[in-house]
Amino acid sequence: MGSNQTWITEVTLLGFQADPALECFLFGLFSLFYAFTLLGNGIILGIICLDPRLHTPMYFFVTHLAIVDVSYASNNVPKMLVNLVNQRRTIFFVPCIMQTFLYLAFAHIECLILVVMSYDRYVAICHPLHYTVIMSWRVCAVLVATSWALSFLLALVHVVLMLRLPFCGPHQISHFFCEILSVLKLACADTRLNQVVIFAACVFILAGPLCLVLVSYSRILAAILRVQSGEGRRKAFSTCSSHLCVVGLFFGSAIAMYMAPKSRHPEEQQKILSLFYSLFNPMLNPLIDSLRNAEVKGALRRALWKQRPV
Repeated sequence: MGSNQTWITEVTLLGFQADPALECFLFGLFSLFYAFTLLGNGIILGIICLDPRLHTPMYFFVTHLAIVDVSYASNNVPKMLVNLVNQRRTIFFVPCIMQTFLYLAFAHIECLILVVMSYDRYVAICHPLHYTVIMSWRVCAVLVATSWALSFLLALVHVVLMLRLPFCGPHQISHFFCEILSVLKLACADTRLNQVVIFAACVFILAGPLCLVLVSYSRILAAILRVQSGEGRRKAFSTCSSHLCVVGLFFGSAIAMYMAPKSRHPEEQQKILSLFYSLFNPMLNPLIDSLRNAEVKGALRRALWKQRPV
């Protein structure tokens, strides 16, 4: 690059570019959603920690999913809320890159945790007699630790490849947070290698795990249909259908964002898709996957009953 190149020190997050009245409405709405995200996932974490009956592999994974959801939303949403009510919407470039790194890491972790949860339920339904042996606490800890380590490593690869690029403008990101594809548009060099790595990571983190989830649930469905007890079949369907809803919401929005042809998704539509896995999914996950679960509702009732004055 030439010696007269100008390096970026801060960028402007353009956000939704709506009129002030609509932005105030969005601020109130998204603040409510964020509060529900913290409250719902906080309740899940509290119940699982306090109730010994929920100290099982299934809820061990649910605990990590709740932690990831809170972290994921907290990485993106607070800055978005500040920008909705602030005319100065700048962010320094280093915090912007850090936001990109954490957003990628938490997204990868959620994908892998959802796959681990589907495997856990496959073992519980298809191999119930061997469940405690297959899903021992050591195996659960290794699966979760591997998911976290691999996710942060992949995110670090993306960031290292991005930092090798010269960033010299424009100084505006047409998004409400430092999303990786939007940040790459600031580079004044060829980003084809980054695009190839992003697509390869999507195949590895999105398409591959989704195929594993679908294979697990096809076998689960076959096992459920062989169950003679109506009560057992209904319980298995309830547990698995809620998890499939969570999987569908997250993987569907992420695949539409990163693996669909870009011409089909203009910038405003990409922002809406980003909202799904940045705000809506973390808010809906505890409602769909846990709070409607009979065991969790029972634990919540027991916890509330203990707090009642005698």
